[in-house]
Amino acid sequence: QVQLVESGGGSVQAGGSLRLSCAASGYTYNYCMGWFRQAPGKEREGVAAIKAGGGTAYYADSVKGRFTVSRDNAKNTLYMQMNSLKPGDTAMYYCAAALTTSCVYTWTRGPRGFDVWGQGTQVTVSS
Repeated sequence: QVQLVESGGGSVQAGGSLRLSCAASGYTYNYCMGWFRQAPGKEREGVAAIKAGGGTAYYADSVKGRFTVSRDNAKNTLYMQMNSLKPGDTAMYYCAAALTTSCVYTWTRGPRGFDVWGQGTQVTVSS
């Protein structure tokens, strides 16, 4: 029922910023939601996740202090502010959602813990 559409990707120079958005059709207020990324030749990895009610968030060590995930349940939208971007951040970024009572546990499961996926938005960071 829930569908996710990412936007906000693009090409940026190292040190720049982007803000990704994930617009949901259908209600996601009771979903754990997250961002994942996949670079060519690499496994899909978790970037950040946030509880259904907002507040508590989880981040990959590689992005802590640079990326911030948030959600606006009134707008049914997930965001990720990405600052101080590095070439290593280059990847396809995916929004995902999981209907779960434990977002932290779902986060530990990685991509397989999430039920609904967007089609992705490309982020390219040049040096």
